[in-house]
Amino acid sequence: MASNLVKAIRIEQHGGPEVLKLVDVEVPPPASNEVTIRQHAVGLNFIDIYYRTGLYPHALPHGLGFEAAGVVEAVGADVTSLKKGDRVAYGQSPIGAYAQARNVPAAQVVKLPKGVSFEDAAALMLKGLTVQYLFRQTYRLQGGETILFHAAAGGVGLIACQWAKALGVKLIGTVSSPEKAEIARAHGAWQTIDYSRENVVERVLELTGGKKVPVVYDGVGKDTWEVSLDCIEPRGLMVSFGNASGSVTGVNLATLNQKGCLYVTRPSLGLHVNTPEKLNAAAAEMFGLVQKKKIKVRIDQRYSLAQAGEAQTALAARKTTGATILTVD
Repeated sequence: MASNLVKAIRIEQHGGPEVLKLVDVEVPPPASNEVTIRQHAVGLNFIDIYYRTGLYPHALPHGLGFEAAGVVEAVGADVTSLKKGDRVAYGQSPIGAYAQARNVPAAQVVKLPKGVSFEDAAALMLKGLTVQYLFRQTYRLQGGETILFHAAAGGVGLIACQWAKALGVKLIGTVSSPEKAEIARAHGAWQTIDYSRENVVERVLELTGGKKVPVVYDGVGKDTWEVSLDCIEPRGLMVSFGNASGSVTGVNLATLNQKGCLYVTRPSLGLHVNTPEKLNAAAAEMFGLVQKKKIKVRIDQRYSLAQAGEAQTALAARKTTGATILTVD
């Protein structure tokens, strides 16, 4: 395949959404271990904003985005797992998913089974695999547990609500409005707590009969750190997996002791799917739930590549529910 020009988002400096530029970039033939993917849908995530602002450093200039779905257009010489025409998706690529087409290491790409659309896959790969590792690896839920999950009406949260229900787990979800509470419950949350009107710790105590929960899943970060610790039963686990409100800093280990000999972990997806075997196993579990209709992907916002800045603004302002995707012609 000859080199071809495609539209892609690039940033030359860190800053607000105005630094996103839609430019022409060349897609060279794939390297021996890569495939070229003509993309149909791209996932939008908070991590994209962290890279845009420079919270997560990366050499400039660079693209943005880590997850997308599309069709394989060309395969590198050493690639045997994929072929031209395969429907595929990825969620842990090198940065640069906001593009019409690009090259991705084949080891990070999974085939899409029947019944999973490009849009669903683009909205699922990073968020859905995040829920897979949180619920099945970081703290392996067996069924019957009561757990606390922050931002339950967000993209990750709505998948978590459904996955918890499929496992027979009672998920208590925090939300910021009555509308979001309704959405979370419709997706399988057992109970919701509106943190703008209710005291989260008091409600968790009420809902658990004073026992608290064995595990809290917290992707919010700074704003919820103390609240989360106060909801965990003795020797329970605090899973801090994101920082939508800013990073947790100045952690005092003595606090973990005082609040009940608590454990804390700061995991991320990469290490949990760092081999093709692990990635395919996690994706198979996730896609299986989609095929059985136990997980339905809610995509509430769709933007074009050129509108990526608007999309990020809406996400950062908590104006979104469910997943947001960028559609690619």
